[in-house]
Amino acid sequence: MSPSAPAVTWLGADPRVLDDDALLTGARELGELRRLVEASLGSFAAEVKHRSRRQDGFGGLAQRLGAGTPEKLVEQVSGVSKRESQTLVRVGELLTVDADPWLAAVGTGVAAGRVSIVKADVIKSGLGAPSEDVAADDLADAAARLVALAPSMSVEKLAARARELRDDLDSAGVRDRERMLRDKRYLTLTPLTNGMTQLSGLLDPASAAIVSAAYDAATSPRRGGPRFTDDASKERAEKLVADERSLGQISLDTFVDLIRIGTEVDPGRLLGARRHAVRVLVTDQDLRERRGPAFLQDQTEAISIATAEQHVCDTGIVPIHFTDDGEPLRLGVTRRLFSSKQRDALAARDGGCRFPNCERPASWCEAHHRIPWKEGGPTDTRDGVLLCRHHHMLVHDNGWAIDRHPVHGLVAIPPRSIDPAQRPIPMPARSRAAQRLTATARVRR
Repeated sequence: MSPSAPAVTWLGADPRVLDDDALLTGARELGELRRLVEASLGSFAAEVKHRSRRQDGFGGLAQRLGAGTPEKLVEQVSGVSKRESQTLVRVGELLTVDADPWLAAVGTGVAAGRVSIVKADVIKSGLGAPSEDVAADDLADAAARLVALAPSMSVEKLAARARELRDDLDSAGVRDRERMLRDKRYLTLTPLTNGMTQLSGLLDPASAAIVSAAYDAATSPRRGGPRFTDDASKERAEKLVADERSLGQISLDTFVDLIRIGTEVDPGRLLGARRHAVRVLVTDQDLRERRGPAFLQDQTEAISIATAEQHVCDTGIVPIHFTDDGEPLRLGVTRRLFSSKQRDALAARDGGCRFPNCERPASWCEAHHRIPWKEGGPTDTRDGVLLCRHHHMLVHDNGWAIDRHPVHGLVAIPPRSIDPAQRPIPMPARSRAAQRLTATARVRR
């Protein structure tokens, strides 16, 4: 596919003189042009690799020119970064005649300019290859679904969705993939010549759940986290907002304080009697049958049932019962504020902010009454929904509404100033455990 003439005309245009519609049209068409250029560059990168085959030795293209590897040669001649050159070579191979057949839809999407090189790469890595438990045809179907989603999804959400589809197709392999991620964890302290020490590392999902819970608790008031209603929490939040330290400095000081406290407490007790606030989400059926995935709240990666059982044994589990349609048990009360148990139920069902395209985790959210409480709306989990502070205020102050749709469930209704037709926008839940429970219930009917 060649770039359209209108897209090319945007090159060199001055965006300051454009109206809003033209500005967005230009950005959209330039994005398509960039994807087409990336696709062509990927094809060239794949051919560079083909001409630099290992069996050709020093006669291969990359070796002959002193680059060592085809990725390094692509980096040198195209001016891209090391990471970009590696991605171009990997994805470029999807555009060749020897491409993996189950990823054909991805290659077609890249060539047509619908899927960027980066998004194609996360689809490929997230889905993996066929195995004894996963057929190539099933992977091909999953790849086609991801290609359709790619234009409207961020790279991070698309990567998570690709891994979710692989987990759905290969529940038996969840434990192996969990172990693979755990094997990649590390933490290093590197003394620098200026007297500072650099800390870097990678956290596996189970470790990230623990660290993220502490990080959110320490910093959320400075990062747009939920508002507080009790005086003690409000006072602490106000002090943190007024703190002269940067967010990074607060984070590091919190980390150091946790390490210091942990070394000073009595043996066998860390951070006193209170344990980290990490919740395990798993269906009763999967837990009984010891199969399928489980999830840690605010983490997108599946963990094995064995790891879930370890958390249940070590820290206990918050029991949240669901109806057959995936709704948490109704716990309606006459008071205005949702109870902590109701918030746990909403977190398990929603998985985070339900507003379209928001990725805030459940720990950053506030419980919103779909029907305003002052208008008789019940404080009930069925009529509650988690919204981050920003979107909670947006709904209250900017004319948005939340309704129930017979097909999509919860939907956001924009104000007429944004969409005169006020077409409903689906608000899908982000909790994979709740989604799995719903799917299981439907199969049983």
